[in-house]
Amino acid sequence: MNHPLSIYRGLPAPIYTLFFATVINSVGIFVYPFLTLYLTQRLGYPPAKAGLFLTLASILYVPGSLLGSKLADTIGRKRVFVPCEILMNGCYLAAGFLEGTAWVSALVLTALFFDGMVDPAREAMKIDVTSAENRQASFSLIYLGHNLGFALGPVIAGLFFYRAPAWLFFGNAAAGFLSIVLIILKIKESKPTKEVLKESRAWKSGERAEDGGTLKVLFSRVRLLVFSLCITCFSYAYSQTLFALPLLTTSLFGEAGAPLYGRMMALNGVVVVLLTPFAVTLLRRFDPLANITLSGLLYTIGFSLFAFAVREPVFLLLVVVYTIGEIISATNQGYWVANNTPISHRGRFSAILPIIMGSGHAIAPIIGGAIIQYTAMDVLWLTTALAALAGTVGIALLRRFTVAR
Repeated sequence: MNHPLSIYRGLPAPIYTLFFATVINSVGIFVYPFLTLYLTQRLGYPPAKAGLFLTLASILYVPGSLLGSKLADTIGRKRVFVPCEILMNGCYLAAGFLEGTAWVSALVLTALFFDGMVDPAREAMKIDVTSAENRQASFSLIYLGHNLGFALGPVIAGLFFYRAPAWLFFGNAAAGFLSIVLIILKIKESKPTKEVLKESRAWKSGERAEDGGTLKVLFSRVRLLVFSLCITCFSYAYSQTLFALPLLTTSLFGEAGAPLYGRMMALNGVVVVLLTPFAVTLLRRFDPLANITLSGLLYTIGFSLFAFAVREPVFLLLVVVYTIGEIISATNQGYWVANNTPISHRGRFSAILPIIMGSGHAIAPIIGGAIIQYTAMDVLWLTTALAALAGTVGIALLRRFTVAR
C-alpha cells in the first residue's frame, strides 16, 4: 500500500500501448457526451426526435458489435479493429466538414455502428495479451486510462460546442486516428493460433477452448450467464445516477441542483483516478466474486441513502460511497469474465456478455421514469437499492457454489 502504482510495473508491453491509446481516445470523446445538445440546439431536433435518434444509435451498436465479434474470432482482432476504427473516425472527419447539415446525423449513426464492431475486437485483444496473473492490474490500468482521458475530454469539447462545433468532430477523429497509429505500430495480431487452441483443450482453467456456436457455449458456461444477469442489476442501479440523480438534485435544490450534480460527477471522476490503484492493491488478494459482492453492498448503501439525503455534503459523501463500489466492480468484473471465457470465443463473448450486462442501462430510464411518475422519488431510490441488493445476493450465491465445486 506504500506504493500502489507499483502494481502497474512489469505488465505486458501491449498493455502500456493500449493504456496510452485509451487515454488519447478518451480525451477525444467529444461527440457522444454532447450529442443530445448538438441534435437539439445545433440541428434543431425536438427532444422526442433526439431521444428516438439516441435509441436508434443504441440499436445500431448491437448488430455492429455482434458482427465485429464474429469477425474478431474468425479473421483476427487487429484485422477488425484497425479498419473499423479508421472507418468510424472517417465518419467523424466527414461530419466535421459537413457540420450543421442533415448529413451529420447519418454519419454519426454510421460511426456508432463501426464503434460497435471495434469494441469486441479491442476487448479480445486486451485478454489475449494478458495472463491470469497480470490481468487484473492490466485491466485496471486501462480503466484508469479511460477515466484520465474522459476527465479532460468533455471539458475541451465544451469549449468547442458553441465556438467551433465542427471541431467536436475533427477533434474526435484526430484523437481516434492517433490511437490507431499506436495500435498499428506497437501491437501484433493477437488472435490465438490453431496450435494454441488445440493445446488449450487440456487446460483446467475456464479459458479452455470450446466447440460450437456462441449460444451453445454460453449456455454450457452457466456461471457466466448467471454472473451477467446479476451485473444487469448493477447496471440498472448505476444508470439511475445519470437519469434520476439530476432530477433529484434539481427537485431539492432548484437552480442550484444542476451545478451540484456537475460537482458530483466531477467528484466521481476524481475519486476513480485517485483511488483505483489503492483499491486494486488492497483487494487483489481476495476472490474477485467476493470483491464484486462488496461493491454491490456499497451500491446498495449509497443508492438507498439518496432516498433520505437533503444536504449537499451528504450527496457528495454518497458519491464517494458508490464510486468506490464502481471502482471495485469495474476492476474485478472484466478480470473474472476473462478468466472464465473460452479462448476460442473471446471476441463473441466480448460482444454478447456486455449486451446482457448493459441491458440494465437501457431499461433504467423507462422504469425509473414510471416509478417517479406514479409513486415518489424516494421510492425510486429504495427500489434502486433493492436492485443492487438483488445483484449482490446473486453474486454472493454464485461465489458460494463456485467455491463449493
